[in-house]
Amino acid sequence: MFGSLGITELILILVIVLVIFGAGKLPQLGEGIGKAIRGFKKSAQEMDAVEPEVQAAQQQAAAAPQQAIPQPTAQVSASVEQPVAPVHSASRG
Repeated sequence: MFGSLGITELILILVIVLVIFGAGKLPQLGEGIGKAIRGFKKSAQEMDAVEPEVQAAQQQAAAAPQQAIPQPTAQVSASVEQPVAPVHSASRG
């Protein structure tokens, strides 16, 4: 099951993990590992489902004739700045 690991090695690893993380953290650790594995499987299945769609879109793009997209010409408007006369307010006083 685990290759060349025997039952004594597995028990030793379990004891070391129990000492490092403590009995209270083991359920949280197992839950986190379970969520990670489920997320990995879900993303792998989604990737398998998306891959044929991407290939079909690439084939359609390759089959369609390439049309030249005209580039809009840039129009530069030269505006001449007029000097603004200062506004003086007449104060009577």
